[in-house]
Amino acid sequence: QSLVIDDEVAEAGPALGPDKAETLAQGTFSGSTGHSVTGTAQVLGDGGEQRFLRLAGFEATNGPDLKVYLRADDDRYVSLGALKGNIGSQNYEIPTEVDLATFRTVQIWCERFGVLFGDAPLA
Repeated sequence: QSLVIDDEVAEAGPALGPDKAETLAQGTFSGSTGHSVTGTAQVLGDGGEQRFLRLAGFEATNGPDLKVYLRADDDRYVSLGALKGNIGSQNYEIPTEVDLATFRTVQIWCERFGVLFGDAPLA
């Protein structure tokens, strides 16, 4: 099945239109030294256990092996997978066991070189 949010399709989950999606948290991206990342990170849910991270109005400096992470203050992280594109809105499923009270920052991370491209603190 697919999750549809504002005409974007995530890879799994039931249909969830914009009228049913609830914003649980959001933040604005800022780039790291030498890299530009702009746009908004939104955590969306349907009132159940399923949640998605939506990168809206997203644009980032292109780079090799870019990943999307949720990071905790103690440097633990959860990978949501490879960045689908450096320009445009996109969705990532958040595993149900991830505690969003702990993992409060979205990061765009170059895994190959261990470099932060940018982040968005969630509030």
